Amino acid sequence: MIELSDNEILKLFRNNKKEIAFRALVDKYKKKLYWHIRYMVIDHDDCDDLLQDVFIKIWNNIDNFRGDSSLYTWLYRIATNESLNFLKKKKRIFYYNDPKGDGKSIELPSKDYIIEGEKLHQKFLEIVQNLPEKQRLIFNMKYFENMKYEEISEILHITEGAAKASFHHAIKKIENELKKLNFF
Repeated sequence: MIELSDNEILKLFRNNKKEIAFRALVDKYKKKLYWHIRYMVIDHDDCDDLLQDVFIKIWNNIDNFRGDSSLYTWLYRIATNESLNFLKKKKRIFYYNDPKGDGKSIELPSKDYIIEGEKLHQKFLEIVQNLPEKQRLIFNMKYFENMKYEEISEILHITEGAAKASFHHAIKKIENELKKLNFF
């Protein structure tokens, strides 16, 4: 199937060709949204479940899309909000079940997802996962997804300056943690 532009997809939705439009939208964005969610929740199974939830939410709400932002931004905002809600819920469940309640335990990807022998890569992922939520989210969007600050600010409803500052603080924290571990 030829990749359609966002405007072409929206036009199909408006012309009651919803199944075709939705298939085109999923084909165009499933991989990008998968990795956007995956960088936040880490676990593949959780990511798959969330991705399905995101597409269901998109299907149910596409008629309410007003075009105040780009379709891309709207999709990422839904994926971001669903991921953050999932993480908050998971944190509450974890905290409830964890007698220490330190909230520091994280689940890293299995060795299948990390290149063997890359201890630095695993430590890097641990450090990123332990960043404050907002910094982690902005770092993931900028570093892993190569988004522009303008896009990040639009998706998260913050200023570009705030996005830049959060990214800078995240970088500094990552550098400091890696220095403590004598990686550089």
